[in-house]
Amino acid sequence: MRVAAIDIGTNTLRLLIADVSGDPTRTLVPIARRTIVARLGRGVDSTKLIDPDVLGRGVAVLAGFADIIRRMDVGVVRAVATSAMRDAGNSDLFLEQSTRVLGVTPDIIDSDEEAALSFRGATDGLGSNGPVLVIDPGGGSTEFVLGTTEPEYTVSIDIGSVRITERHLQERPVPPQVLAIARSAVDELMARVSLPMKPSVVIGVGGTFSTMAALHLDLPRFDSEKVHRSTLTDNAIEGLVEFLALKSVEETQQIQSMETGRADVILGGSIVVERALKVADATEVIVSETGILHGLALTLAESQAS
Repeated sequence: MRVAAIDIGTNTLRLLIADVSGDPTRTLVPIARRTIVARLGRGVDSTKLIDPDVLGRGVAVLAGFADIIRRMDVGVVRAVATSAMRDAGNSDLFLEQSTRVLGVTPDIIDSDEEAALSFRGATDGLGSNGPVLVIDPGGGSTEFVLGTTEPEYTVSIDIGSVRITERHLQERPVPPQVLAIARSAVDELMARVSLPMKPSVVIGVGGTFSTMAALHLDLPRFDSEKVHRSTLTDNAIEGLVEFLALKSVEETQQIQSMETGRADVILGGSIVVERALKVADATEVIVSETGILHGLALTLAESQAS
């Protein structure tokens, strides 16, 4: 079975096409991946609307995904949309245009389903016996998911790399007092997080964690295989925040391992990650390249087989 999973996020649009093998245990063999920074959530925090220009750009990206899907003889497709679409008053317009180019209607999923998919993808093949905490910082929200084999505790916090950047980090480099305000703002929102048990493993998924890992490893260019299952300590994360705060957006973009389109929000995302580890009382996190897309592809295959 060949499946296609599409994640319509606040900052990025991502596609995974994979062959699925194995019964009853499902194994994914990735065939194609695409990640495009479309910034659908630009301004949604203040206007509660997707900007028409951004909307058109997002639909064009999905049209490109549809071309790839058609060429690769995919059997089943599912697209999910998260924080920006949950918040935008004109999401129906985006869904209408997206359905026309994709041939399927994207599902706007709630934070619980988003968290469950991230947990499924991040823990696939991990083999941990103890409680696992998955932290998924997106552009508009950050999900905390704790469980052993299934999610037992989930909470979604309405802060992510795009939101915190638009609210507090427009000026670059960032003065120390502004950096302190941004950290305090995230802490205030994350006070809602109350983990019922201490995790034995913490996993970080999504573009912010992947980019931070690439920066920490000082890769000559982004390399998914080297990033996957690498480790970031709390000290390394704090150091990255301080390092990025001293740079302009232009200087950040010149860093060799920086993905195009992420330079203006990576500081905000790094602050969210830093504060998330503090609220989880964790000193290190394993970075995973298998998150919501991987979980979506697995559940999609299972639903077709049942």
